[in-house]
Formats: sequence, C-alpha cells, structure tokens
Amino acid sequence: MPSPDPTTTSREGVGWAVVVVLASLAAVAPIATDLYLPGFPELGTELGVSTSGVQLTLTAFLVGMAVGQLVMGPLSDRVGRRPPLVASAVVCVVAGAASALAPSLPVLLGARLLQGVAGAGGMVIGRAVITDLVTGRAAAKALTLVLTVGGVAPVLAPLVGGLLLAPVGWRGLLWTVTALCLAMLVGVLVALPESLPAERRTTAATSLRRSVASVVRRRGFAPPLSVFTLAFGLMMAYIAASPFVYRTVVGLSEVGYGIAFGVNAAALISAGWVSSRLVDSTEPGRIVRTCLVVQLAATLAFVTLAAAGAPTWTLPPAILVAVAAGGGILGNSAAIAMGHVRDLAGTGSALLGFSQFALGALVSPLVGLGGEGSALVPAIVMAACSAFALLISRNAAFGTTKRAPVTVGA
Repeated sequence: MPSPDPTTTSREGVGWAVVVVLASLAAVAPIATDLYLPGFPELGTELGVSTSGVQLTLTAFLVGMAVGQLVMGPLSDRVGRRPPLVASAVVCVVAGAASALAPSLPVLLGARLLQGVAGAGGMVIGRAVITDLVTGRAAAKALTLVLTVGGVAPVLAPLVGGLLLAPVGWRGLLWTVTALCLAMLVGVLVALPESLPAERRTTAATSLRRSVASVVRRRGFAPPLSVFTLAFGLMMAYIAASPFVYRTVVGLSEVGYGIAFGVNAAALISAGWVSSRLVDSTEPGRIVRTCLVVQLAATLAFVTLAAAGAPTWTLPPAILVAVAAGGGILGNSAAIAMGHVRDLAGTGSALLGFSQFALGALVSPLVGLGGEGSALVPAIVMAACSAFALLISRNAAFGTTKRAPVTVGA
C-alpha cells in the first residue's frame, strides 16, 4: 500500500468542540495514571503492600493501555471511530468504579488493567480522528493541541492529586478519575461525529499483521516512533518515582510535591509553546535533537548528583530541565510519525500508543528497585531513555524533508 503524499493539506480545520473532546480523550488516560500518585504511600499502608506492589497498580494500567492500543486502533480502521470509542468510554467508567471500591490489591490490579485497556480507546482513536478530518498544517495544529494536553496531564495531575488527597483520600482520587471518564463519555456522545466514511475503512480481509507490516515499512515512521516512545518512557520513569523522590528523598510535603509538579508542568508548557513558534523557521527534527541534547545533559546531571550524595535540593532543578525538554520532543516526533501513515491512521496510532505504554510499563517498576529512599535508579533509567533517543534521532531517516508534513512542537 503506497504511502500518502505528506505534503497534502486540508483547507478545513477541526471545530473547537471536537478539539476540546479530543483533548479530553488524550488527557483522561494520563490523569487516570497519575492523579492518584500522591496517595501511593497511603494506598500501600491501607492494603498492606510494599512499594513495588503499589507501583504494580500503575504497571497494570500501562499494560492495559499498551494492549488496548493494538485492539482499538485497527478495530477503528474497520468499523469506524465512534462505536469503539463509545464502548471504551463505558467500560472505562465501570472499571474506574471498581478501582475505587477495590478491597484488595488483586482486585485493584484487575480493575486498573481493564481501565487501561478501555482508556486506550480515547488516545488511539483521538489521534486517528484528527488524521481523518484534516491534513498538513491544520492537522499539525490540532494534533499539537491534543498532544500538549496529553503531555501536560501526567505532569499536572499529581498537583491536583496532592491537593485532593487530604480531604478525599486515595479512593476519592480514583472516584475523581471515574467522574472524568463519565464526562469523556458524555463529550463523545454529544460532540464527536463519525470521521471515517465507510468507503475509507479497511476490510476484514486486511489482517492486523498486514496493516502493521504496511505501517512499519513506511520510510521515516520507525525513527520518530522510537524517539517518541523513549521520551515517554523517560516521563513515566519520572512520574512513577516522583512520589518517593520528592516526598521521601527531598522531603517535600503532599502540597509541596504537588507544587513541584506544577512548576514542571509550567516548564513543559512553556517549552512546547516556544517549540511551536520555532517550527515555521526550524526543521522539527532539529528541534527534537536539540531538546534531546538538553534533556540528556539534565539527566546525566541528575545521575551525578544522586550518585555523589549531593544536597537533595539540587535534584529538582535537574528533573525540571529534563521534563521541560520533553515539550519539544513528544509532539514533534509523534506528528512526524503520524504524517507517514494517514491511510492507516488507526493502526499507526495504535503502534505509537502500544510502544509508549509498553515501555512505560517496563520502566515504572524498574525505578523502584533502589527502594523508596533512592533517587539514583530513577536517574539512571531517565538518562538511558534520553541517550537512546538522541542516538536514534541522529539516524538519517529521522525528521522531516522538503516533502514532509508541517509539524509543531508540543
């Protein structure tokens, strides 16, 4: 199947109502991942499980997200975007309620796994909807907004969680996630039309294997996919370790932990805004590589400080720079990758999502191997992700050419 011309541009934009719904779809899964992070210590105490056991609740959700991407993306290429999106939103609400009511760790793990599978629908199909409706600059702008919200949500959610933890507890935080899933369902039912006409859908004869093989063979798709995945892996390593690094190692209070996340969120948003302004005059691939150099320097500083036993107040600045650099990496690399697979947008989006959450599920428990009082292991994991991403970004196939789609940073 030939690759579509990436220079094609739509004259129409995406309506604001649709953009808002798609942005909320991108945000719900990260919020479901991170809103309850401040309650990790309390969750472990109430259920009587270790630090690694608590982090398994995050891993279960990420595994579900990875598997769900592969199911929902190709399915939406066959039956349309709206039916699987509505179904996934309903299941997400039910699984959220089960998580909040879970009496034990096994029940919580099962509910979080199911919620992850269902939550994947919003992320993977949302990216595909944009690719269905618009191309070129209009697609880049819409995708940037959606990815910005999705990128900020996992950083900002713990701030809200830290403020809500005292009055509602960790179960209340999971009920909050359930309420957001319900709002997502309402938004889909009210404002999101079907974006994939019947004549553009794949047939049942087009197997998942053939669709995936077609996408993977597209020149220029794999390098930005890999960079995006590794950048997300770094973010998940930071997020999974943050309750223990900030509260146990650095010694911040619950509110202080939330404020630290808020500062990082502001830095991420600012970096994304600067990236979006630079894209008209600078190749997106170059922006990604520059941000990766900055990110690697910050993570190596984090490793050095943690290994040397430096004063704990020196750790947050290094983390801040590493997180902020993601503002120029995540959106640009994802937009570059999706620009090559518009005719199989659901499958391409599925591979993007599966890769990011599969790696996220791998790194989340790794950061806890050093114990809740260690910052060195998370620092090493973050540095490794950044180093590999920078190496891949220097591949000749990475980035854009004169015929590549216009992209903006997120």
